[in-house]
Amino acid sequence: MPNLSPTRTDRMHQRLFDAVYARSLVYNACWEDPAIDRIALDLSAKDTVLVITSGGCNVLDYALAGAGRVEAVDANPRQTALLELKLAGIRHLEYDDFFALFGEGSHPRFRELYRDSLRADLSPFAQRWWDVRGSWFSGNGWRRGLYFHGLSGLVARLMRTMLATRPRLRRGVDQLLAATTLPEQQAIYDREVAPRLWGPALAWLSSRRTTMSLLGVPWTQARAVEASHSDGIAGFIRSSIEHVLRSLPIWTNYFWTVYLRGAYTRTCCPEYLRPMNFQALKHGLVDRIHPHTGYLTDFMRSTQQPISRFVLLDHMDWMGTWQPHALADEWQALFDCATPGARVIFRSAAPEPTFLDTIAVRPHAGVPAVALPDLLRFNRGLADDLHRLDRVHTYASFHIADLAA
Repeated sequence: MPNLSPTRTDRMHQRLFDAVYARSLVYNACWEDPAIDRIALDLSAKDTVLVITSGGCNVLDYALAGAGRVEAVDANPRQTALLELKLAGIRHLEYDDFFALFGEGSHPRFRELYRDSLRADLSPFAQRWWDVRGSWFSGNGWRRGLYFHGLSGLVARLMRTMLATRPRLRRGVDQLLAATTLPEQQAIYDREVAPRLWGPALAWLSSRRTTMSLLGVPWTQARAVEASHSDGIAGFIRSSIEHVLRSLPIWTNYFWTVYLRGAYTRTCCPEYLRPMNFQALKHGLVDRIHPHTGYLTDFMRSTQQPISRFVLLDHMDWMGTWQPHALADEWQALFDCATPGARVIFRSAAPEPTFLDTIAVRPHAGVPAVALPDLLRFNRGLADDLHRLDRVHTYASFHIADLAA
């Protein structure tokens, strides 16, 4: 990542991002592909995973993948509240009701189910949050269902608005969603979708910092994206979407299609929404998941549980520029609680995580600090291969690193 010293404008946009983040559920679903995480993490019952909660989907996936314990931590208590609601639903609901809530995003009896079966399992903050948001699971109106709410719900509403005003594009998207082979999908995209999708208006909107802030992308990541593509943010977004819609099968891509449909389907959904996996979670795996609200560094400093797998998402992009000292503290806390040879995976808006180059940590108590890159063993070949298969594809790079023994 280039050296991005914050300007006055940068600080203004960061304040906007912080204000929005402090009041909102940012992610109503995860935007990281757990299928590639499963391969990268190589989980077993001996592993304890520390993951940033986000929408909670991947927390559940790691339990399904065999992790012995999953510590889900997020500084935003609204993300924890969403995970808590999912955990309560798994414990107390039947599959059809659960899928209606989190697959279709709506349920006509949500308020009844919430009152009678879910609320008692939630923390006080989660109770206060969901007490006044039963309408999020309503099946009526323009903003129908869970996946039209939260900041990422803005994506769904923007897509819905654009498609409603452009019926030929809507028909092309419907054909794309019905494709069953990759050649058919590519032909529909090239013929029916691409000519009607890309234009000056979309390029302008996607490159606005305010738009990025409202979608949960801080200015540091937006600038990293600008620097990584010759056509800036708009060019990066177009190349990413084209890779997803031309090179990867859309019938398995529940990340993008949930915002085109407003809901998952029984055949295109996260693993936790499949009947057999729901039952596996209900019959014991859900108890392996432990949600926490707070900062990663604070949790790692306080935990008595050695951690063998760390899923850091993309938050270091922001910290590397805005809070480099805090990022160094986080890595020191990580080394202090990690098992020998622990594995870390993370994503970045930059092709290379150069923000790690200035960090030094003590690999063991009582020894001098060492440059962080010298203590990490990156598996770049596997990471690059998996990145090409990433069904989200909104990051410039994916990284797998083992702590040196």
